[in-house]
Amino acid sequence: MPPTQPRVLYVTDLAYDAKGRRYCDEDIFLTSRLRADFDIALCHPLEASALMDAFDLVVVRNSGPVLHYQEAYDAFRAEAVRRGTLVYNELTGKADMAGKQYLLDLSAAGRPVIPTIDRPQDLGRLPEAAEYVVKPKAGADSIGLEFVPGERLRDLSYKGVLVQPRIPFAYEVSFYFIDHTFQYALYAPHTDRRWVLERYRPTAADLEFAQLFVDWNDIGHGIQRVDACRAPDGQLLLVELEDLNPYLSLDLLDDATRDAFVTGLKDSLLGLLKARTP
Repeated sequence: MPPTQPRVLYVTDLAYDAKGRRYCDEDIFLTSRLRADFDIALCHPLEASALMDAFDLVVVRNSGPVLHYQEAYDAFRAEAVRRGTLVYNELTGKADMAGKQYLLDLSAAGRPVIPTIDRPQDLGRLPEAAEYVVKPKAGADSIGLEFVPGERLRDLSYKGVLVQPRIPFAYEVSFYFIDHTFQYALYAPHTDRRWVLERYRPTAADLEFAQLFVDWNDIGHGIQRVDACRAPDGQLLLVELEDLNPYLSLDLLDDATRDAFVTGLKDSLLGLLKARTP
């Protein structure tokens, strides 16, 4: 018989319909490559809790916004912690995995983040802007996001939302990491087409910016995507740190970069399993 390989439960929603992206293609590709080193079974996020005991590791990938199944996701997290189940990304993340509070905390700490508040008494901390972005603290994929003029901010209900200035940025750019190691970057040169992406060659300052947030986060093993925008003054500002199930846009990469990412992912998964081995 062939040697036993680690058993991986790969959590994905192959039917999830995302604007401008085909999540299912990415997971079909990744699992096809991971099978050389792991015994893999795919499941929907609603099935993860019932199945995870039969596997050495649970990998959460393109499972869609958890707000669509928040109760089931919370139960999965609680059970995984209770049972000591290995989950990838590790469940220790402080960014989107835990909601949007980190944007408030980082903004208050003076980090290079789009200024963010969640109380009317803090409106003075926001710069003047033609419009402001109001987004749910538990939001994802722009669900529930709206733009409002400044005169509406005083009368806004601040329950469960964040408020940020709508910045006239030059472009958005995403930096992709495995563990704490940079892999590649992509950017959207057209501001009205967020998911029409091209390769981006980061400067040393760009990488220092992205690394700051990855190193701040409490994830030793996992994939993280640092989303930023280029402000009018040339500074990069954090838009979000996706540390739960970031889409990777692997189809836009050249073969060498994509192969290197797969190799890095395999090494990261094996590293997490090895760290748990007594």
